[in-house]
Amino acid sequence: MRVRLNLATKPLASHRRFLVFSGATGALAAVFFLLLSWHVNSVRKADATLRSQIAGTLRRVDAFTAERQELERFFSEPSNAQLHDRATFVNTILDARSFNWTRMFMDLEKVLPGGVRVLSIEPKQVNGQAAVKLTVGAATEEDQQKFLQALEQSGAFSHLQLTNVRSPHQESGGDQVVLELTVIYSRA
Repeated sequence: MRVRLNLATKPLASHRRFLVFSGATGALAAVFFLLLSWHVNSVRKADATLRSQIAGTLRRVDAFTAERQELERFFSEPSNAQLHDRATFVNTILDARSFNWTRMFMDLEKVLPGGVRVLSIEPKQVNGQAAVKLTVGAATEEDQQKFLQALEQSGAFSHLQLTNVRSPHQESGGDQVVLELTVIYSRA
């Protein structure tokens, strides 16, 4: 019969649990390292793609800038500058002729309430819109207010500026108040 007897001063310790946990931790760290490496690689590829797109865009911008400078140089030549001035002049004449003044007067007629009449009108073409200086006479204060509200609510007239309100002269024909105002007419 054999008897197990440990004559060591320290009992034998098993490190199996430590080795299992450290091995599992090392395996988990290796998986995490592989995932992190894959992510870094995909980010680097995306960054390279983005850098190539940015480089292509910058080359196109440089090409457009060079083309613009070439066109500016071409149009700044005296013969071309005169042609540009002439074209601008012709375009302003065409814009003035193509503006529908009849429609503007019809829209003004729709806005004009009873008891208000137009004494003078001075339309002027400005950037495709008509700046209209109106002098109107109103029989009563209520008619004056109706007219101003109708102008403000109108879709065709905007930027209403009342420049002067005065009492009428003898020739105003029964008007109590004479208004001078400017509006911008723009009809699409």
